[in-house]
Amino acid sequence: MEQTNFPITNWSEDDKPREKLMLKGKSALSDAELIAILIGSGSRNESAVGLSKRILASVDNNLNALGKLTLSQLMNFKGIGEAKAISIMAAMELGRRRRAEDAVELKKITSSKMIFELMQPIIGELPHEEFWVLYLNNSNKVLSKSQQGKGGITGTMVDVRLVFKTALELSATALILCHNHPSGTLTPSDADKQITRKLKAAGQNMDIQVLDHLIITENGFYSFNDEGIF
Repeated sequence: MEQTNFPITNWSEDDKPREKLMLKGKSALSDAELIAILIGSGSRNESAVGLSKRILASVDNNLNALGKLTLSQLMNFKGIGEAKAISIMAAMELGRRRRAEDAVELKKITSSKMIFELMQPIIGELPHEEFWVLYLNNSNKVLSKSQQGKGGITGTMVDVRLVFKTALELSATALILCHNHPSGTLTPSDADKQITRKLKAAGQNMDIQVLDHLIITENGFYSFNDEGIF
């Protein structure tokens, strides 16, 4: 008789994801095995690991892409109900927040790459544009990061007065500007250049330096400073 159900409890001890984690540590597990632990069981004809592999294959084994799937998209997979879909979404969100918290531990900004690592988990994967400002002290340590604008797919508005009001409240001596491009393009628009010039000029009048402006996408960044625009 053809076997139609292959639950984790029938695997060898070495192959069970939970037991494998306990025996060999979390780093020994594949992405599919970790997701299998989250969902607990597969469908009647598919193990939890098999189901997890199929879900990952649908997003080219990219965890960032997996984190973007909606509840309904996850529930389209046979064997994934609401509870399992919620577990996957919760795990992806915890991972994103952990990346953001790790980035906050940066003590001093010394390169555009560090800015990217700080802000990519926050705005790099958003479907709309957001404009953020990093407020620094005279040692280039981050005092605060603040969203100063939120818009649509192609642009956002920024109030220069509010940007510098926050700077004065924090006694910041320098700013770094950041915004995302949901389209994935790293080419600055005329509007990007214009707001950069406007904020830099306002900063010069108030003795607050604008050190850089980064355009951030999911996989990369463009630094005005690195490209010599400043």
